[in-house]
Amino acid sequence: MPIRIAVVGLGKIARDQHLPCIAKNRNLRLVAGVSRNAKAVGVPNFETLTDLIKSKVPVDAVALCTPPSVRLAMAKEALDAGYHVLIEKPPTPTVGEMTDMIAYASKKRRVLYATWHSRYNKAVDEAKKRLKGKHVNFLRVTWKEDVNKWHPGQQWIWEPGGFGVFDPGINALSIVTKIMPVPIFVGGGVIDVPENSATAIGAEIKFKRGDGAEADLSMVLDWRQRGEQIWDIDVGTRDGMKLKLSKGGSVLAVNGKTVMEAPLEEYEMIYEKFTRLLKSKTTDADCSPLQLMCDCFMLARPKVTRKFEWDKS
Repeated sequence: MPIRIAVVGLGKIARDQHLPCIAKNRNLRLVAGVSRNAKAVGVPNFETLTDLIKSKVPVDAVALCTPPSVRLAMAKEALDAGYHVLIEKPPTPTVGEMTDMIAYASKKRRVLYATWHSRYNKAVDEAKKRLKGKHVNFLRVTWKEDVNKWHPGQQWIWEPGGFGVFDPGINALSIVTKIMPVPIFVGGGVIDVPENSATAIGAEIKFKRGDGAEADLSMVLDWRQRGEQIWDIDVGTRDGMKLKLSKGGSVLAVNGKTVMEAPLEEYEMIYEKFTRLLKSKTTDADCSPLQLMCDCFMLARPKVTRKFEWDKS
């Protein structure tokens, strides 16, 4: 019998990825949509999660695709109703909320799945294998994209808890925390904050190894990119290997030669894993990308930049 799932929050990411991937997965069946300003096709729709619960529509699990700031309360409401919970990234605005959510899911004996979609690439898995046991002494993350293209008119991203440029930046951190053979930590940096925003539009971050070994580890994020969108991670090791993940983690090159170019099937893989987690009744909720991102805000120096305005076209 297919797992009955409802999608809560029907914004761009839900429409572009979650709904199509649920439709393609024969182990899942969409049974409801929840949104104040959009509707899922062919199923009952509700304005709030509370309305869905009261309706008695049979639901096994929910995918929370709302902004992060409201997810803890929603997750708890869903867990109280007996639903398993899948969360779009970033899971919550703070590590404290995420820790509480994990504990609450455990208490309710329900599966909690914090998705980090950029990790679900075969090229990322191959990079992790090749770096195992290596001494990394160079890391350069370059994540530059146009906010007007990827978040058109989504004002919530500029509010407290909206993450700003770290909304895509945490994708890079999710890859880094997966492939690095040892943990890295924030050493400092600069965060660019528009004068009319509460969150960052750009950042330059320095990292450090936990063992104190000398290493050149850094990240550049920029939401003002025009033209080509850049999602690259360059890694160097002490024995001379140069590894590059590009196109968001879907292409891997080693010493200048492309060794893997995998199709983007991130959300398909996420929902395949969710079905496995539900069968095994296992929670998967890694906090490390969120922790690293929060540490950027703690240790980087904010710099006020010019006012941000959405493109008029």
